[in-house]
Amino acid sequence: MRVSIRDIQKMKADREPIVMITAYDATSARLSEAAGVPMLLVGDSLGMVIQGHDVPVPVTLEHIMYHAEIVTRVTATALIVGDMPFMSYNVSVEQALTNSARLMQASGVGAVKMEGGEYLAETIHRVTQVGIPVMAHIGLQPQSVYKVGGMRVQGRDLDGARQLLRDAQAIEEAGAFAVVLESVPAPLAEMITHKLQIPTIGIGAGAATDGQVQVFHDILGLFEEFTPRHAKHYAELGGVIREAIGNYARDVRERKFPAPENSFNMKDDVLAALQINGADEHAGH
Repeated sequence: MRVSIRDIQKMKADREPIVMITAYDATSARLSEAAGVPMLLVGDSLGMVIQGHDVPVPVTLEHIMYHAEIVTRVTATALIVGDMPFMSYNVSVEQALTNSARLMQASGVGAVKMEGGEYLAETIHRVTQVGIPVMAHIGLQPQSVYKVGGMRVQGRDLDGARQLLRDAQAIEEAGAFAVVLESVPAPLAEMITHKLQIPTIGIGAGAATDGQVQVFHDILGLFEEFTPRHAKHYAELGGVIREAIGNYARDVRERKFPAPENSFNMKDDVLAALQINGADEHAGH
């Protein structure tokens, strides 16, 4: 049985830290679930770490649906949350309802995630009303990277901090079951966490949030082009993989691979018959 949103909310009540990580394919999903992670995010960060873009804006709903279907198919216990990508829910409440339903029906995710605070409250309310769980996302909103001028910490000044507090209250009242706090000063994230009844999931928001989410490729050292300050490499697999591929390429060029133990043989009598037949055909010509 899969982890439910009630299970996640109970973890906050029990003061049990919530672990979340992104997953985009069968390998990342299986490994993360096997490691005991209760909640997986099929995030639009796939635009950077899978598709090679600089920002998540080019990611479409169809992209998320494709990757989320894979993740849900190969997992059995984790709660799967699917990101609603750029402009797939912002035009109208009706658009948000339609696309959230499409994502859930096509991929089997247990919840959707939307970026936005106070201004998105009506949308979150309507979507949750029809039975679609919503995880909100405030602070730095990567889909708005062009508006805010880059991946910048949010809420450092008084006006910004007050707005984040209003955002957090509004999305909780709208019915979100949890909220991601991204790139928010740690003291402010702690204040929001204490004020809300729903779980806060931090990424670059300090250690006092109810849980943490990180990008799969970041914690494994797979995405070497850029490592955000909020990430920690728990392995340096990028270098290990590069070395392994280099060794493979060298062995192929030097004809050391495949070796006999990597090859298949055949019965001597069959080989002899083929050789005789080959010689006869050659003689006939």
